[in-house]
Parts: sequence; structure tokens; C-alpha cells
Amino acid sequence: MSLDADLLAAHAAGDVEALIALYTQASQEAVQEVARGFYLTHAYVFALEAGDARAYGLAAGLRAQGRL
Repeated sequence: MSLDADLLAAHAAGDVEALIALYTQASQEAVQEVARGFYLTHAYVFALEAGDARAYGLAAGLRAQGRL
């Protein structure tokens, strides 16, 4: 499956762990800076909502982009 299909499936299943990982992956693979920020923000929000420790690293990535 494609990354987009994987994201849609994770949303449909309510799989927060997968959403964090997939949005992080999408941010790393995105070509445009705006898209990188968009995906990274989503990964961060899902990590915050889940109380996931990855939120700290995601926040650092957003700070590096000047988005947090």
C-alpha cells in the first residue's frame, strides 16, 4: 500500500500508534517544507493526545523548522 492508503487505513482503524509513525514518516519523505511541517504537526498532535514519549522529539523537529 502507499503511504496515503496506510494513513487512511490507520485513521479508519483509530490506530494512534500507526498514525504517529506514519505522519512522522510522511514528514521525512515530503519534498516541500510546508508539507514536512504539516505532517510533523499531525504526528506531534497525535503523540501529545496519546501521551507518547515521541512527542518530545517531534516537538524538537517542529522547533527546528520554526513552527513551535
